[in-house]
Amino acid sequence: MADASDIPGSTRRSFLAGTLSAPLLRSAPQADRPNVLVIVLDDLGCHDLGYLGASDLKTPNIDALAERGLKFRNWYSNAPVCAPARSAILTGRFPALAGVRDNGPALAHGIPTIASVLKGAGYRTGCIGKWHLGSTEETAPTGHGFDYFYGFHSGCVDYFSHRYYWGEPRVPNYHDLWRNRTEIFEDGRYLTERITEEAADWISRNREDPFFAYIAYNAPHYPMHAPGKYKERLSGLAPERQTYGAMIAAVDDGIGQLRRTLESAGMAGNTLIFFLGDNGATVEKRAGLNGDFATAGSNGVFKGFKFSLFDGGMHVPGFVSWPARIRRGSWTSELAMSMDILPTICRATGATLPRQVNGSDILDTIVSGAPSPHKSLYWSQSGQLATRRGPWKLVVNGRLYDRRPDGTKPLEGEDAIWLSNLDEDPGETRNLRRLHASVVDELLTDLYRWRDTLPKPE
Repeated sequence: MADASDIPGSTRRSFLAGTLSAPLLRSAPQADRPNVLVIVLDDLGCHDLGYLGASDLKTPNIDALAERGLKFRNWYSNAPVCAPARSAILTGRFPALAGVRDNGPALAHGIPTIASVLKGAGYRTGCIGKWHLGSTEETAPTGHGFDYFYGFHSGCVDYFSHRYYWGEPRVPNYHDLWRNRTEIFEDGRYLTERITEEAADWISRNREDPFFAYIAYNAPHYPMHAPGKYKERLSGLAPERQTYGAMIAAVDDGIGQLRRTLESAGMAGNTLIFFLGDNGATVEKRAGLNGDFATAGSNGVFKGFKFSLFDGGMHVPGFVSWPARIRRGSWTSELAMSMDILPTICRATGATLPRQVNGSDILDTIVSGAPSPHKSLYWSQSGQLATRRGPWKLVVNGRLYDRRPDGTKPLEGEDAIWLSNLDEDPGETRNLRRLHASVVDELLTDLYRWRDTLPKPE
């Protein structure tokens, strides 16, 4: 994405549109167009996969898929909370410009999505799992370019009854499982397994055409439910961590099944797969035991948790697999954001790029190790602002959302503006604002300039 400071006399419109490289205008040959999967996990800790160093959790299938592609050390969500993060993935826009600043608003009908763009390019499109961006005829997945939908509309559901229980007393609990626009009932069936089964079946049924599948697992988001067969693999862990790990193990089995589906159909080599989390692990009491703060998810060294603009909130696992084009087993420290997925897919497939996109095409970074096109990254969430440029990270009015009683309150005094050098201090433990005042001034000016390009909150 272009930085307004690099564009003389830049306008709000040109700043938001970004700068897109010329190769985006070239169409991929019809026969070479890849199938595309975007796989998203929910409230996944930044540390909680084997390839990221989790020694107590077992994720052999995810690890094997990661080893077949490029693993990012610096993949960032566009938001530290579910719905805004998903809006950025699907639209390539900052959440505020997709109209989804926080959980609650629907993604407005007519905003281009990966699905609508690829459908226009001749792809079959399927959404399986969590949506969380609307439930009406126009805002459900089938109103946003998806040919097929299996899953739920709300932010979370019970894994066995498929009911939403968290809105009372304002909203009575309700059943929420759908196939396209028809409510279906599969009481007692574990939803993680059903998401995998539906995704594998949909891929098999659409193998004759190029396809795009958005596979959004709700694990390991609360409620903390897992069948005993998964818990038995982690019998030595504390109960809360055991259940959390078992939920991830069920997803891991699913990733293995999806990979076998692709391989048996001869499609594995030319399937482009993005794998990522929507935000960091949570400490919400809804995910804990006995009314206490949750302790199961680990963000490693990163500071803060879900909802926070410190790195624990939105520095997420991310890798890209495309055996036909990507050298296997590699790592990169280049910067990437979830809103980069749409423009990168457009380049890879030859699909037409929507007019308003804030993300950057990172295909050259993925395929040939080119530098990231990002000069700066920006975030805005619930009164917090943040930016990263190179090693420097600035957080304004940051909140930790940790296990302290006042964890939801903004940091005050000197710490209301927090500067870190992430190369030297990835945990954002030391505030360097007084040692590097000129850096603070530069980043703060640029951050406010970016903020002023966003619509004003209502």
